[in-house]
Amino acid sequence: MKIIILAGGGGSRLFPLSRTRFPKQFLKLNGERSLLAQTIGRFAELVKPSDIVIVTNQEYVHYVKTELIASQAQEAHVLLEPVARNTAPAIALAARYCVDRLGCGLDEVVVVTPADHIIRSAETFTANLRQALNMAKMNKLVTLGVKPDSPETGYGYIQVGQPLGGGFAVESFHEKPNQATAEAYLTAGSYYWNSGMFVFTIGCFMDELREHQPDIYALSDTGLDTMTENFAEMPNISIDYAIVEKSKQVVMSPLTTEWSDIGSWDAIFNVLDKDENGNAIQGDCIPIDCSDTLILGHSRLIAGIGLEDLLVVETDDVILVAKKGESQKVKDLVSELTAQGRVEADEHTTIYRPWGHYTVLGSGQGYKMKKIVVNPGQVLSLQMHYHRSEHWIVISGTAKVTIGETQQMVHENESVFVPQTTKHRLENPGRLRLEIIEVQNGSYLGEDDIVRFEDMYGRVST
Repeated sequence: MKIIILAGGGGSRLFPLSRTRFPKQFLKLNGERSLLAQTIGRFAELVKPSDIVIVTNQEYVHYVKTELIASQAQEAHVLLEPVARNTAPAIALAARYCVDRLGCGLDEVVVVTPADHIIRSAETFTANLRQALNMAKMNKLVTLGVKPDSPETGYGYIQVGQPLGGGFAVESFHEKPNQATAEAYLTAGSYYWNSGMFVFTIGCFMDELREHQPDIYALSDTGLDTMTENFAEMPNISIDYAIVEKSKQVVMSPLTTEWSDIGSWDAIFNVLDKDENGNAIQGDCIPIDCSDTLILGHSRLIAGIGLEDLLVVETDDVILVAKKGESQKVKDLVSELTAQGRVEADEHTTIYRPWGHYTVLGSGQGYKMKKIVVNPGQVLSLQMHYHRSEHWIVISGTAKVTIGETQQMVHENESVFVPQTTKHRLENPGRLRLEIIEVQNGSYLGEDDIVRFEDMYGRVST
């Protein structure tokens, strides 16, 4: 059995915590582990890390590798999509990888799961999955469905028919409904939420591709290398539209544990623990006479008085306030920010890199200040800037600094100056985190004013 985890999606519905360059699968929303790390851990009793394939893209690969280290699953395979083409091509690429690189036969059972769901009981999930595995071995394409407990309008629905092998025959699939339709589905009792998780053999998947998506199948049949080179030719289509809603081999297996795809702040509120007044509170927050309200603080004290049925989410650069029930409109807000060219739509003030991260502390005409954290043993690229100089002040740890042809060690409370258009490099040779304050001065301070000459992460400029 192989596990395919889809971790390349962006998404905007959990703004301001989730951004284009830091999507929700890397967020820690309900504990100390990210959603991706929780997904990896969910399969620990079923497979070895080497049986896991994580599909992502170049922009997120260092986040994925960080979570693999945190999960002690470094042997998992990381597969990069050359371009984004939705879930059907991504799954086809992963299936081809399993065959060509992992030596899987067509009878190998594959579990496909998103990286950003919350599932409460790992034991129940494992039991449910074993049932789905048995159904998949009967050459069925199995989708996992969740019995609804509320008229949710943020999920797609599966209408089921007669019982079949521990699950149900599938009658039809339905898009996200309006409120009245969702209530009708709940009353009918024959509708399940579509979890977006699937179980099938590679052979069954390939047969369904051949029948319903011959273009994807034809490219998949060329082998992994050729498929990767021509991946941009793939149609942009989800697995649901491509196969699941067309196939006659689809059956549904129930997922009986508490589940949420946390696709909105309302969904986040529903899964978080509440106080005696029904409030979900995280961070440095003081609620007075508040009820049924979400308050997530990050960088400052959040005080709420007399709030009811509100969603308040704070980061160090954005505060979101919304009525409960309206959080699906957050994606409209992000679209507006994007249309205005606002950087907040894409980035946090803290940006993660393969070597660590940096936080913008302040900026103005001709200057920018950052706090830079370099993890032990990590090395920034050998680079230079056309339009700015830099002043580095070490506040913790020891830095190895290259400026031109000179190398030197810089310790706590010491500083160095990097002139404009001079090759330079920053390294952390120690066992502790290196923290520095960087002050940039110049006529242009954009991140694209970097010319890389050497880089251990493959980011050399061309």
